[in-house]
This record gives sequence, C-alpha cells and structure tokens, in this order.
Amino acid sequence: MEIREKTLLLIRDVLVSVGIVGIILAALWGYTGQFPHSPMVVVTSGSMMHENAPFGRIGTIDPGDLVLVKRIRGKDDVITRGPSDNPTTRHRTYGDYGDVIIYYPMGNKDRVPIIHRAICWVEKNPNGTYTVEEYGIYNAPSITIPELHLSNYKPKNSGFITKGDNNEYPDQIPNGGICEQPVKPDWIIGKARGELPWFGLIKLMIFGNGMGYTGEDAVKIGKAVAPKDEWICLGISLLILIGVPTGWDAYNFYKKWKSKKLGL
Repeated sequence: MEIREKTLLLIRDVLVSVGIVGIILAALWGYTGQFPHSPMVVVTSGSMMHENAPFGRIGTIDPGDLVLVKRIRGKDDVITRGPSDNPTTRHRTYGDYGDVIIYYPMGNKDRVPIIHRAICWVEKNPNGTYTVEEYGIYNAPSITIPELHLSNYKPKNSGFITKGDNNEYPDQIPNGGICEQPVKPDWIIGKARGELPWFGLIKLMIFGNGMGYTGEDAVKIGKAVAPKDEWICLGISLLILIGVPTGWDAYNFYKKWKSKKLGL
C-alpha cells in the first residue's frame, strides 16, 4: 500500500510540474505571439553590453541572457533611438533609448539572428531619394550620417539602421557589414521585451558562443565565455533554486529518520 501511495504521489508531482511548465509556456507564447516558435533567444555576443552596467548586469543585454522576443506587426511597432546625443524618444530599453530588435541578416533564415538596437528608419522614396527623419535628412540623393560612419550610402530598400550598443559601427556598413541593407520589417523576428539573466549560459556551456566575449574578466566554463560576475550570479541562483529544496527534503528525511530511531 505504501509503495502504491508513493507511486501516486510521484505521478501527481510529475503532472503538477508538467502543468506548471505548460502554463508558463502558454503565458510566454500568449505575450510574445511567437507560437509555435521559441518565445526566447539566448544572447551569445557582447555587442549590446554596457561598460557601466552593475554587478550581474541586470537590465542590459549580455552573453548568456535569455531575452523574450515579442512579435511585431510592422515598422510602426518599432521605436527608433535617433542620434545618440539627442534621442527622438523617451522610450528606454536595456540601457539606452529605442527598441532592440531581433532579425535575420538580409532576411536569410539560415544565418544566426542578430539582436541590436533600431537607430533610425531609412525611407527610399519612389524617385530614388532618401529620407531619414531622425537625422533631419529629406529627399537626399544619398545618406551621410557621420555618427554612424555612413557616407554617401545608397541602400537598395527602405528599412531600419541597426547597431549594437557596444559596437562603433552600425550593421549596415557597405561591403562587409553584418547586414548591408537596412532591415526590412519582414526580416524581423520580434523586439526584445524582458530578460532572464545568466541562465542562457547553461545552453552555451554545451553549444558554445565562440568569441562572444573577450573582456579582461572573461571566464570560460564548458564552451561558454562570459564575464566573471555573470558566472557568479548564475552559481548563486542555481544554489538557491536547487540547494534550498534539496536541503529542505534532506532535513525532512532526517526528521523522519530520527523520529523512527527514537520510536516516536
């Protein structure tokens, strides 16, 4: 009878755990609109890092972070930053102004998605001229924005100019950029909303992130490279999540064992 009760309790615990996971996934998919695709991505590089980030780097995008990806309906769902010294919005995300988007470079779904900030929108007009409202450019024959190292830039299509917060150059550098043409809305997987810091390092330990981070405080565990403070925070978090329940179970087991030994 005791074995049967333990089996039923085990089945109940498994069903409860599966139910909780299902509820969490349903909530994430409902919020992000990404079903049946993953509602989260793992950040692999340091291109969005901030030097002044606090210990643990919560609130910025760093290697090993899990970031929620919310689907967009079009370009109007993305808020651009504009000039760094005079942003065109008060909307802040991840340590700077404007939205951070996740997109396939040149729309190629075989390439690794990029997670960078939307700086401005380039409109290619029907007559072949360009308008970039954030930088006060209207009906120009080409685009020159010194801050973004763009000179006489003549893209083939309308789209977003994007840039990593920790990068000097935008993604749209001709002849060698991450994404030579402005990012079309239909190349965008979604915009970043919220984060679960550090826990993506568990996946990166297995699959790696190459030269994702090369700072002086870089620590490599398994195949993952990340700042030392992130590893410390991950270790503390796992200790709390795993150690506390395990310790509680061990304590209860000890109490029962002691009670039986004393004949109570």
